[in-house]
Amino acid sequence: MLIYPGAFNLTTGPAHWELLQRARAVDNQLFVAACSPARSLSSEGYQAWGHSSIVNPWGEVIGSTDHSESIVYADINLDQVSAMRSQIPVWTQKRRDLYSLNEHVS
Repeated sequence: MLIYPGAFNLTTGPAHWELLQRARAVDNQLFVAACSPARSLSSEGYQAWGHSSIVNPWGEVIGSTDHSESIVYADINLDQVSAMRSQIPVWTQKRRDLYSLNEHVS
């Protein structure tokens, strides 16, 4: 599981907050939890987007809040990680020979 704290604002939040969580979950084939401060009730200071959430390995949001103060609850089944990784085996198909360093580079 990847856990990201963040405080996206009212511009980047709607555009990127959920998108980035879902992408990281699919990229890494695991659960992602992202927590954000609630939006301030005053009009002064930084306004966070909020929307803390949990995303499963398939990129589906399985728990989320809105912009107000709250707690996200979700059932996490770690067997989904194994299932995803066996159905789409990107880790075992990695060409490690392409990433080796050549010690004789001039």
